[in-house]
Amino acid sequence: MEMTRNSNQHQSFSQKTIHFQLENVDVCYSKTVALSQISLVINKSEILFVTGPSGAGKSTLLKILAGRLKQTRGKVKENMSLSGQFSAEVFQDLKLVENMSVKDNLFFTYNKSLYKTKKNYESYRDDLLSVLGIQDKLEQKISQLNRGAKQKVAIVRALLTKPDVFIADEPTSALDKENSLKVFELLNYMNTKQGMTIIWATHDKELVRQFPGKIIHLDKGKLIHSGNTCFI
Repeated sequence: MEMTRNSNQHQSFSQKTIHFQLENVDVCYSKTVALSQISLVINKSEILFVTGPSGAGKSTLLKILAGRLKQTRGKVKENMSLSGQFSAEVFQDLKLVENMSVKDNLFFTYNKSLYKTKKNYESYRDDLLSVLGIQDKLEQKISQLNRGAKQKVAIVRALLTKPDVFIADEPTSALDKENSLKVFELLNYMNTKQGMTIIWATHDKELVRQFPGKIIHLDKGKLIHSGNTCFI
């Protein structure tokens, strides 16, 4: 799997097709306002980075987009012509089966409609594992891995479903800069070559600056900044 940095190739996918549109969205937990008056457009095959301090509302926003959470007020629209597309998510609860091997956890994603043969699936799986540097972990139990390796397994598992939309909430929080960069480059490759829409919450603005795309910054549930990554 040869990866190259994304130039502006993904723009041809995204410039005309809206994937998600949020209009004045509020989310309230009891007396706490998690999101306030969020209006946002996400185009198909776009990379969107969501930044902000802990408690800013990043996870809440991603759960809204993933359909895990219902807004209190406002509208969340998904392009119905794209409703058949598949999304995959990596949230902080990685939902890996601890007493099973990496191989068995990944095999949950095997789908004959996505892969011509099991060998094709295994080849793609091994390519992804190799890119992220965990090809030697295949037979290990999840319980034997550190948090960073578990995050990589969760990312590979999501990508094995060949999603149209990839939603990730701080999935590199336990990784060093070098390994975080590998993950960013892999997702950038998927965006460039396959037109995958990527919505990615992160604290790491230094890495974000290295990739083209859009960025929104949240603070105390409010949208403070929206623009291109090259301007942060």
